[in-house]
Amino acid sequence: MTKSRAMVVTEPGKMEMREYPLPEIHEDDGLLKVELVGVCGSDPGIFKGKAARAPRPYPLILGHEIVGRIHKAGPKARSRWGVREGDRVIVEYAFGCGECPACLAGRYTTCKRMLCYGSMIGCADPPHLYGAYADYLYLPPRAMVHRIGEDLSPELGVLTGAVLGNGVRWLSRMGGCCVGQTVAIVGPGQQGMAATIVAGDSGAEPIMVVGLRRDKKRLDLCREFGAHLAIYLEDDPVSVLNEATGGAMAELVMDVSGHPSGAALALDLAGVGATVVLPGLYGAATQVPLLLDKAIFKEMKLLGVFSQDFASVEAAIKLARRGNHPFAKMISHRFPLEKAEEAVRLVGGEFQGEPPLKVVIDPDLS
Repeated sequence: MTKSRAMVVTEPGKMEMREYPLPEIHEDDGLLKVELVGVCGSDPGIFKGKAARAPRPYPLILGHEIVGRIHKAGPKARSRWGVREGDRVIVEYAFGCGECPACLAGRYTTCKRMLCYGSMIGCADPPHLYGAYADYLYLPPRAMVHRIGEDLSPELGVLTGAVLGNGVRWLSRMGGCCVGQTVAIVGPGQQGMAATIVAGDSGAEPIMVVGLRRDKKRLDLCREFGAHLAIYLEDDPVSVLNEATGGAMAELVMDVSGHPSGAALALDLAGVGATVVLPGLYGAATQVPLLLDKAIFKEMKLLGVFSQDFASVEAAIKLARRGNHPFAKMISHRFPLEKAEEAVRLVGGEFQGEPPLKVVIDPDLS
């Protein structure tokens, strides 16, 4: 094969199939054959033109929850990544420029040039393939590649590298989740489920997850993943947690609802001295009303977090290999590449019925 198909967002709200030539690979870069790509909760916003740190560089190939096989890689790249051609690997969302102050400080997820997959690099110019809604993905020298071998399926790999890696970094590495803590998670979607797993494996107790009535299947799965309390928003989770903790409330709270009201609820669920983790992207133009006096009087720590990193993905791989959780139940929908727009619209809530769990795109599915 000399070309790769790719579903391209040509402008906000419009996606079409295009073909690009496979890039020539040199000694320090590589090419991935995509096996599976997850539809992140942020993808519908990118598809519709929702700005984040900067305007989206359309035309753009979405897809940053990536698992596949090394199709081709130069000798330096193979040595650095510890791989051979044919190996199954996870590829992280961000890789960074390696030169800006953030990258030099080890914070490549916040790279000044915003070098990351499926989000902030357009596909108009070669090597084009900077998103995994495609048959192939280009691997630049700084790509963050994790070899996982054959014991982790593509389905488990796509969950591990993204949502589980995020959960490890946000809740454990940065939030400090530990044995005996009371943890509250606002939002029972894919990231809320992963956070439940991480909290449980960290020894937190009790763990509360809050969702809407239409999230029943999601909340049921959160219970399977270790949630002690799976509460509907309509049933007053603040009162429920107050009673469960004798008024102490949560020591660690994370809002992954994607809605400004979730951040407000997170402050209400937090106790004195609590840490409130905020990974949600509410929109650059969205005003999020927070009564910050609550944070002041309770001496809370408000912690912004963004993406997974190398250490958290390595930890997530170890967690996944334990086999303690029914990860496969998280994947509810599978789409072929040519139906990527339908997949994104489904995740974006454009269809009636119960919301999906985890949606993935399989380029080899016909």
